[in-house]
Amino acid sequence: MGTIVDITVTKENAERFWIVIHRDNESALKLTVDQDVLLKFRLKKGMIIDDALLRDIVYADGIKKAYQQALYFLAHRMRSEQEIVEHLRKKGVVDPVIEEVLEKLRAERYVDDEAFAAAYVRTQKNTSTKGPRLIQAELERLGVPASVIEQSLVEYSFNEQVIAARSLYEKAKKQRRAESARAFLERVKQQLMRKGFSHEVIAIVLADGSGHTEEEEREALHVQAEKIRRRYAHHPRPLYEQKMRQALYRKGFSLALIDEWLCRQDDDG
Repeated sequence: MGTIVDITVTKENAERFWIVIHRDNESALKLTVDQDVLLKFRLKKGMIIDDALLRDIVYADGIKKAYQQALYFLAHRMRSEQEIVEHLRKKGVVDPVIEEVLEKLRAERYVDDEAFAAAYVRTQKNTSTKGPRLIQAELERLGVPASVIEQSLVEYSFNEQVIAARSLYEKAKKQRRAESARAFLERVKQQLMRKGFSHEVIAIVLADGSGHTEEEEREALHVQAEKIRRRYAHHPRPLYEQKMRQALYRKGFSLALIDEWLCRQDDDG
């Protein structure tokens, strides 16, 4: 039990007020409350504050503080509900207060997992090279419900997925290493899978790809063969040819091209 003896605005924030409560046989209690809490409880000098009312005031002010923290967190970009929960927990906010804050944010449309997920998909498809499966995994980590994720992925049409995957394929082709067509296609396939594209999309992109010309395949084989040849050059001829065939075949080159290269070595020798 106590009596409010002073109410003054804080220097740091004009919307928060110092409340000084005088208590019999105890030291005075000094706390700050938001102006909305001040008005809600009609706090004024001379007002009697019992323990139950004090708990209600502190709880209401905790909700107000957490709400302001959530708004500041949302100021940078849209957030999922789970992101807000985790952020407030890190700030030490208890779950009952967090739920009160979420209800207020939902009512004011500051949080909406459906709108968030749809916007997230649109942003990722327009600004990144991610496929839908990778985007889905990211939304799952952000705590978006599975049904909402499924609905949001409609924003990423099948044609758009093919276009995005083909762009990655063309980029990989420009940066192509000295490798066989088979090795190149397998590498690009793995890259597209890691990026989150489906097998169906990947199959279409790889089927449309121009691949190596025959001359490019010969050049790639020559580069690889020269590297491998140094490893096996000390072997007698039959074993050397066997080792070269095995190594180059594992690299994805056809036996016909490998034998052609070995024959040229014999002619040059």
